Amino acid sequence: MPSEKSQYIPPPPIPSYDEATGGNSSNPRPNSPIDSRPDRETEAQSLLYSRHRQQDSRRAPGGYQAPYVESDDEGSQWTLDDDDDSGDGEDTRVRREMQELEVEDPLDDSSSRSSSSSWRKRIASSLPQWKWQWRWRLPRFTVRLPRQDGAVNDQEAQSTETRRRFNWPKINSAAAILLVGRLLAVFLILGFLYLLFMSDLFTNMTRRIGGHMFDPEAVRQYVQTEINSDTMRNTLKHFTSYAHIAGTEGDYALAMDVRNDFMNYGLEDVAVDEYYVYLNYPKPGGRAVQIMSQDGTQATWTAALEEKEVGEETAGHQTFVFHGHSKAGDVRGPLIYANYGSREDFKRLLDKGIDTKGAIALVRYYGTQGDRALKIKAAELAGFAGCIIYSDPADDGFLKGEPAPNGRYMPADGVQRGGVSLMSWVVGDVLTPGWESKEGQPRMDKEKAVGLVGIPSIPLAWRDAQVLLQHIQGFGEPCPNDWHGGVPDVEWWSGNSSSPVVRLKNEQDENERQKIWNIYGKIVGIEQNEKSIIIGNHRDAWAFGATDPNSGTAITLEIARIFGDLLGRGWRPLRTIEFMSWDAEEYNLIGSTEFVENNLEALQKNAFAYINLDTAVSGQEFHAAASPMFRKILYKILDRVIDPNFNATLRTLWDERNAELEGLGAGSDYVAFQDIAGTSSIDIRFDGAAHPYHSSYDNFDWMDHVGDPGFIYHNLLAQVLGLLILELADRPVLPFDMGNYALSLGRYLGNLWQWGEEKGVNDRFNLDPIKDAIGEVEKSVAEFEKWEGNWEQTVVASNGWEPVGLGQRRGDYNNRMANFETDLLDLEFGGGIPNRTQFKHVVFGPQLWSGYDEAYFPAIRDAIDAEDWSLTQKLIDKTAGIITKAAKALLE
Repeated sequence: MPSEKSQYIPPPPIPSYDEATGGNSSNPRPNSPIDSRPDRETEAQSLLYSRHRQQDSRRAPGGYQAPYVESDDEGSQWTLDDDDDSGDGEDTRVRREMQELEVEDPLDDSSSRSSSSSWRKRIASSLPQWKWQWRWRLPRFTVRLPRQDGAVNDQEAQSTETRRRFNWPKINSAAAILLVGRLLAVFLILGFLYLLFMSDLFTNMTRRIGGHMFDPEAVRQYVQTEINSDTMRNTLKHFTSYAHIAGTEGDYALAMDVRNDFMNYGLEDVAVDEYYVYLNYPKPGGRAVQIMSQDGTQATWTAALEEKEVGEETAGHQTFVFHGHSKAGDVRGPLIYANYGSREDFKRLLDKGIDTKGAIALVRYYGTQGDRALKIKAAELAGFAGCIIYSDPADDGFLKGEPAPNGRYMPADGVQRGGVSLMSWVVGDVLTPGWESKEGQPRMDKEKAVGLVGIPSIPLAWRDAQVLLQHIQGFGEPCPNDWHGGVPDVEWWSGNSSSPVVRLKNEQDENERQKIWNIYGKIVGIEQNEKSIIIGNHRDAWAFGATDPNSGTAITLEIARIFGDLLGRGWRPLRTIEFMSWDAEEYNLIGSTEFVENNLEALQKNAFAYINLDTAVSGQEFHAAASPMFRKILYKILDRVIDPNFNATLRTLWDERNAELEGLGAGSDYVAFQDIAGTSSIDIRFDGAAHPYHSSYDNFDWMDHVGDPGFIYHNLLAQVLGLLILELADRPVLPFDMGNYALSLGRYLGNLWQWGEEKGVNDRFNLDPIKDAIGEVEKSVAEFEKWEGNWEQTVVASNGWEPVGLGQRRGDYNNRMANFETDLLDLEFGGGIPNRTQFKHVVFGPQLWSGYDEAYFPAIRDAIDAEDWSLTQKLIDKTAGIITKAAKALLE
């Protein structure tokens, strides 16, 4: 309501249209107090006052001339009006924003003098109404029409034209203050955006947005349901269609297939990593096992050696029978049977007075010495000149069940090939132990390589071993019952120096710089992208390799395909996922070990977990060998996967047979990750009673009809693998079971004590320092794990949002959890297992003579075996110190 003291001033009357447009043109137009422009440019003069035009001058005597265009403002983007800041400013602004359109006849002299004779269109755009006295304007253009020469003096008309040029705006102090204030505001906003991008909050917001787009449970279900058994079947059929020993053409062809698959699936940073390593290959006709005549001049019997053609290959030929990394040679000597070829077996021969010097040993696979290389090494140390290893029906043949191709066991002509480098002594390329086998790197002399055996060897089928055993009947000593095998029509004698002489010939091609190919592909994470979850499977095989290793290859490629599809849909994990196809695993775990040695520091710092698939599917029983870290998450996954053949979850079947997480030995590509890099590792598989191991009978047809008809267990293991990757790569808090690790350390110590008790040597050393150190781990873990509960409560209290800064602390928590495994490495100069310093882990690692078997505290066991009690106690104290330090690092 207006104030009573205010005076009402009525508005001026509004003129009618006639009043506004009427008037005498001869009367002078009053000057406007708000428009100081020249009369010829004003809207009033152009529109409200009449014009006098000469009717007889509308034709152009000079004819038509082409028009031309010139800028009335000479390229200026601005116009400036020197208006006073008066009370009529609003009227002035409105009038100046009017658009003006004017067309005049160039033949009319009067109009030429009063106007610039042009098309004009002024477009104005005003800024906010501060104390600004300038406005945005577009350039004004004059379109000059043709006119008669001499009608009007163009130069005179042009000289009367008002031209507008650019002038800097006049800015008073108030406007300057406002400008500075606005600039400060812009800088503040940009600074805030920078902090938002660089802060933990923005990372978490990005992750939450992705989380809203991809519900974790929906992703898990998608991975499980998307797995296609037919795809894996076709992949396996392709990968077993020809032989692919490491370094051969078949191996290279499959390497390029894996590379192309990774690229087609959309994986990132797909790469081929080449190494140059020592490999050997059999020569046609270069191998022989013969019984010689008494004078040694000719062979009275020659072993067939090779397996029957199974006809699986689509190119090339079936692989020859040989041992990888075997010693070349042509040796002769009396044949002596030595059971399983363990050190105890050779000692028994010695105790019986049987001279083994220069003899040829005949031993069988498996038994008390599972590692074929250690059988040969034990024979070498016992004085033998050569070693033959055969597959006995009692261990792997018709006495155990139906042989291949219709069953799971080795047929009469089946031969188990394999590497015989000393994997528990040196892992990787035997000529570059401890460093990567790249071009230009130094190499050891082959004759000085401690990872190679010193006598030639060859594998044999029991069909051929039968003849050898029959020929030593009556020589030496009758064998005890536990030395009896299952070869039919044989009386079991040991043989001696009077046994028939046997020739073992092993000529081979050797290449100390054979090229091999690892293939890598990854999916980069969005939060801890430098941290990685690595999935590895080796590609090379001794023959067709349906079970070992290409059942694992088919599963790995299928999971890579599914995760590549998720990536294409916009999904990304929190941590980086890396898929790796290793080469030359069969020789001595070469491909994976060379990668670890080439990237050791980065792996020790950033590799969170390694998942291995090797002999992935050979039956229906799930097994896992792993670091104790994986127990909790593995059980959770097994609860989700259902075996359709038993209509039960894998966890139920696991519990029914009282299964336990197995320890890691030295049998596959996890060795370098767990024992050298300190990366928590797990190996998963479905085992059967047996499969025709490393023979040509381990082919696609066997897998399709015997090993896994319908590829049901390929599908189940792929589900386990996919879920395991998701849990490790995409859970905010790494799902490691630190509590189980602490409990397992106590169990491992008890196992060591029991082993020493059986040897009767526990009074020679004191294990209390390790016991006390494990107690420190238990206390630290109990305190450490409280943080995760507090984190969950905080997130729940924030309605599922992680407060600023908490994400960084969560990342640090994950790092310390993963680093616990790495902190158990003996990294001091010269550290590691004495005389086998490649192996750094104080808890896990191969024992010197245990080969594939799991062994806890291997350095201490080696010292006890050597009965070096001062070294034993020194290693106990050192191990305790490393464990205690790792425990303290959890809370620092």
